Amino acid sequence: MFHVKHYENITDEERWQIALAKDRRFDGAFVTGVHSTGIYCRPSCPARAPLRRNVRFYATPQAAAEAGLRPCKRCSPNTQSAEEACVLAAIAAIRDSGPMTLDQLADLTGYAPTHFQRLFKRTVGLSPAAFARALREERVKAALGRGLGVTEALSEAGYGGSEQFYAETKGRLGMKPGDWSRGGAGKRVHWAILPTSLGEMLVAATEVGVCCLAFGEGEAELRARFPRAELVPAGEDFRGLFARVVEAVEQPGPGSAAIPLDVKGTAFQQRVWEELRRIPHGETRSYGELAAALGNPKASRAVGGANGANHVAVLIPCHRVIAADGTLGGYAYGLEIKAELLRREGR
Repeated sequence: MFHVKHYENITDEERWQIALAKDRRFDGAFVTGVHSTGIYCRPSCPARAPLRRNVRFYATPQAAAEAGLRPCKRCSPNTQSAEEACVLAAIAAIRDSGPMTLDQLADLTGYAPTHFQRLFKRTVGLSPAAFARALREERVKAALGRGLGVTEALSEAGYGGSEQFYAETKGRLGMKPGDWSRGGAGKRVHWAILPTSLGEMLVAATEVGVCCLAFGEGEAELRARFPRAELVPAGEDFRGLFARVVEAVEQPGPGSAAIPLDVKGTAFQQRVWEELRRIPHGETRSYGELAAALGNPKASRAVGGANGANHVAVLIPCHRVIAADGTLGGYAYGLEIKAELLRREGR
């Protein structure tokens, strides 16, 4: 799903991934300053991506101008259409007042409700109601990151209680509040090395769901992935879950989508991973097709990076992404395993 970290607590690495993806939904959230050319751009600027070492990010065009940069003539980051201004006004109202009805937002902006709904969704990628829910979720994560307890964090974000939070976030990746607390420190990860027909397979899970699936890796690699977590050998409580994971590898089918996951990534990575899980069983997509499905056909390189950051092979099926010419492309665990997984899925 689309996250709103572009408004709160976004990191420069996330801004860089957004700029590579040329995601226009982040226009207005920040500008990209290219100090080798002396210009600043919208995140969606169609110009060729600069070298990372030459880039700094600024919250506003004014901040970039004060740093000695001039606006890009191609994307005009210092101008704003009437529609953009109305969407930003609605976003500011939602941030200040909480969820608002569509009629209230229409009165605020002067548009008819149905027209503004389409305009907002086209610009942001979410309906106003979904945006408000996502904003509250991000505020929960930010509060937990400051050390607040779960109850305090939910209250600060405007939830009536934990039941409301879980009802709104049910089924999304990595959405249990405690999973965002203290950067993962204190989490217990249960793991095992399991034999499969594709070789030894590392599987690890928290009490929420599977957080790692990898071929040919062991405890050292798992510890590198989760350096602040407590690693413990999986006991009887995880026997059933791990058996379902093995079955998903040996006899893949649509049912593997029901295996719970506990994964965490940047806003863009989460969107890519969720789109990967939407690829129908037995089908493949190219990097370009996946980027187009995310709303930006030029984001192939960024999609490839998010694909490579996936810690949960098979269950987040990055093996279903192939090269544009129909060849297999790359795969972290070798093309032989990738080809066999696709064969088992009936491609």
